[in-house]
Amino acid sequence: MSDQPQPPQPNQGWAPREPEAAAAPEAPGVPGTAETAGTAGASGGEKPKKAKRPKRTGWRRAIPTWRMTLGGLVVLVALLIGAFFLGYSLVKIPPANALAMKQSNVYLYADGSQLARDGEVNRENVGLDQISANAQHAVLAAEDRDFFTESAVDPKAMVRAAWNTATGKGTQSGSTITQQYVKNYYLGQEQTVTRKVKEFFISIKLDRTESKAEILEGYLNTSYFGRNAYGIQAAAQAYYGKDATELDAGRGAYLAALLNAPSEYDVVAHPENKAAAVARWNYVLDGMVKKHWLTESARAGMKFPMPKEATASTSMSGQRGYIVGAIKDYLTTNKIIDADTLEAGGYRITTTLQKNKQDAFVKAVNDQVMSKLDKKSRKVDNYVRAGGASVDPKTGRIVAMYGGVDYVKQYTNGATRGDFQVGSTFKPFVLASAIQNDSQTQDGQTITPNTYYDGTNKRPVEGWNGGSYAPENEDEVSYGDITVRTATDKSVNSVYAQMAVDVGPTKVKQTAVALGLPSDTPDLTATPSIALGPSTASVLDMAEAYATIANHGERHTYTMISKITKDGTSDIKLPANKTTRAVSRESADTTTSVLQSVVDNGTATAAQGADRPAAGKTGTAEEDTAAWFAGYTPDLATVVSVMGQDPTTAAHKSLYGAMGLERVNGGGAPAEIWAQFTKSALKGTEASDFDLQLQDGAETVAPPSLQPSRPATTGDQDNGGTTTTGGPGTQGQTQGGQTTGGTTTTGGDTTTTGGTTGTTTDGTTTTGGTTTDGDTTTTGGTTGTTTDGTTTGGTTGTTTDGTTDGTTTGGTTAGPQSTGRKKE
Repeated sequence: MSDQPQPPQPNQGWAPREPEAAAAPEAPGVPGTAETAGTAGASGGEKPKKAKRPKRTGWRRAIPTWRMTLGGLVVLVALLIGAFFLGYSLVKIPPANALAMKQSNVYLYADGSQLARDGEVNRENVGLDQISANAQHAVLAAEDRDFFTESAVDPKAMVRAAWNTATGKGTQSGSTITQQYVKNYYLGQEQTVTRKVKEFFISIKLDRTESKAEILEGYLNTSYFGRNAYGIQAAAQAYYGKDATELDAGRGAYLAALLNAPSEYDVVAHPENKAAAVARWNYVLDGMVKKHWLTESARAGMKFPMPKEATASTSMSGQRGYIVGAIKDYLTTNKIIDADTLEAGGYRITTTLQKNKQDAFVKAVNDQVMSKLDKKSRKVDNYVRAGGASVDPKTGRIVAMYGGVDYVKQYTNGATRGDFQVGSTFKPFVLASAIQNDSQTQDGQTITPNTYYDGTNKRPVEGWNGGSYAPENEDEVSYGDITVRTATDKSVNSVYAQMAVDVGPTKVKQTAVALGLPSDTPDLTATPSIALGPSTASVLDMAEAYATIANHGERHTYTMISKITKDGTSDIKLPANKTTRAVSRESADTTTSVLQSVVDNGTATAAQGADRPAAGKTGTAEEDTAAWFAGYTPDLATVVSVMGQDPTTAAHKSLYGAMGLERVNGGGAPAEIWAQFTKSALKGTEASDFDLQLQDGAETVAPPSLQPSRPATTGDQDNGGTTTTGGPGTQGQTQGGQTTGGTTTTGGDTTTTGGTTGTTTDGTTTTGGTTTDGDTTTTGGTTGTTTDGTTTGGTTGTTTDGTTDGTTTGGTTAGPQSTGRKKE
């Protein structure tokens, strides 16, 4: 065998090998090292393997790589493009049918008999050349300022609107005028994703087939402006009695503002929303200036153009229109059915109203007020309006409502409007709050119906750091120290203003809201004046609050609807009737006991005509622009208001001289309407007494030896009333005026010398002789009888060591006989 080296055989291991993972590096030049491997590779051996990318661990695993992100975006864009083209090809422009498919809504009484039917479409199409440029520009400024330069849809605005809605900034529209026109004319008002998708694609297609002018014309002819007016021509007639071509910038701007909220911004139907409507009107005008459609000088001199009263269809005459309007507001406010969907029709709505009670309310107002008006001879009689609402306190159901003399003649609903002061009908809320909060007077006495307060006219309140406040009593009468019960009977402002401070105005407001007043009621401010009723709650709001007191402090949120069906089949879900404890039973029942006294002995004796146990409170707005009576039996709570409003300007007007009376106050026509209605509404049912659980000490009349909560300030009395020093005694108060010369009681037992001393009872004083006690001496002959401020006969003696500011001789009443008519 040869000694020569043999050629290498396959699979022999002389070639370099990969180092083992754990092997130590070899010396340079030694076979198997990296250097040798490199040489081998260069000479045609195997290439080295690349090092593997380290795997991501921990939180890095959750983050997509840039390749994944880019790939996802490409896929998403592809899907969106595909979806767009698919939707564009599938969605067709349908025939115009939105208004053609409009149906009636049917409204029923509680017994199923028909109350009203709506659904008549008031529309008159006009060409764009028959709509003034001012009106066109106003609508563009309100709804879509870049309409002529933008595309049919605005994705950015749609995303912004969706975001604002999702984040709680309110439901907002991101639609262009083109999209709104498609919704109005081709689709419907339902708020669904399907409808929005169709709207999107139809708008794009329509923008390719119709001009901007044609789209704007269609939009102006199909939009809803309220008052059952579809299109700007019908709206111009409904609100201003003009054609659309005659609309100036101010009127056009108001109609444009209505598009945002047709029902809410009608300042005639909802005068309480005028501030919001005017703000929207200003927004439209400012937009016109910004787009150079209106000069700044013309804008500066503009005044809000008050629309006229509505002229309704005769199908809405009488009470029907008021009721239907109130039901629509109730449904939309409580988010049961939105306004646009309701306008599409097809609903059968059963109300809680009872026909016999509804008819009784109308008859009572006609008998006690409307039949006594002489509009030709007395101008003031043209201002008279009325509103009323009646609630079942045990259920919260509205059983009757009076909106006005006729919806066709007077458009504004007197039961739901919220722009007249409630006056002294608010005072029971102060008393209820005092008892609810165990409040005390400034000198630490617990407030009960028998707590004494100083009823001096213009007495400054104490304990209030918000500035001086010294309210006038009605007709500027001073009463001296009187109990809370008497102060309620006579509706004494100075007492209740002080009580509001003692309770805390914030707590008073909280109680009023808990009882049923909306928290955003205008002028419901936490100040001492809250007790006098400057707030402007509606009749319906007040009826709910009084129903809560009647129901022993348990509040049923009021309702007008018992059932709704759509297209005669499916039921619409109604909100649950919630019952909450507004105030304690003792607080509500004690307030009721005091309000019974108002009917029995106070300013509301006319309510006794109901021939049932009753409780209630009268009220009068400043300058007698409104008179109220709020009262209840155990079975029915009803509030009535008689108001004054100029039929042309809508300004509030005083009712002095209305119906031939010197003045109209709560104890007059409102209480008389209440009595007649309540008697008729409850006819055939058994009269029931109030079941009351009173506050401790509410039943016991305070003895004469108790110290009044505020010392008497007789030097400030201006009506010649009874002088009391040291403690409450027999009170010679009179309604409408007080007479000096009655019995003077000082500090305890009365000693009588030199003749016969009579007694003073609720304004009737018959006394003669001399009453002495301590330093007070009253000497005189015979004092006549005082009733409602009129004294007849007798002579009045002299009071020394006390102050008596008036003297009555021969039948003349001392003290001021003011003709000034201050709010009760």
